[in-house]
Amino acid sequence: MTTTTISPAHHRTLGDHTWQDQAVCQSTEYNPVDPEIFFPGPDETAKIAAAKSLCGQCPVRRTCLDAALEGGDTDGIRGGMTEEERAPLHEKLASRLDYSRVNATVAGRDVHLTKAERRAVVHAAYRHGLSEQRLAWLLKISEEHAQKLYRETRRAIRNRDLEQNTNTTPPPEIDAERLHRDAFGTAA
Repeated sequence: MTTTTISPAHHRTLGDHTWQDQAVCQSTEYNPVDPEIFFPGPDETAKIAAAKSLCGQCPVRRTCLDAALEGGDTDGIRGGMTEEERAPLHEKLASRLDYSRVNATVAGRDVHLTKAERRAVVHAAYRHGLSEQRLAWLLKISEEHAQKLYRETRRAIRNRDLEQNTNTTPPPEIDAERLHRDAFGTAA
């Protein structure tokens, strides 16, 4: 019987570029790599294939792709994808919601977050009872802004709970014999 251990995701922290030292595309004395291979022209299919082949062997490929998307890099081959292949990902980035990023942020790591992930951090922090000061520190915002976000979260949860209660409340029992057409009123 084999067991599988799922290790937690290790997201790049804000401003961290140390991952680049592990990239296969870094030229060394023993592994000379021409950086121009990652910036091919549209018709240079041999260069594109060679760059993608190198990216396929890279241990930090996912981090490279995340850095390209988060940094808005639209040129060259990054994370094993061409500019055209990354374009739809750039468009969808703002709505990305990766709970491992949310959990890493709540745990205190400086992780690049999208708008959707920032909202999820506020909700998770509220649910876990984190103070407004802690939320402010996590999101790098003022305490006043954190208070406002918590007020909005409380209001949203309250409204959602109220809406659920009104939708699940059974209608009052009606005596069918007492109701007839005139009881509903008719327009004359």
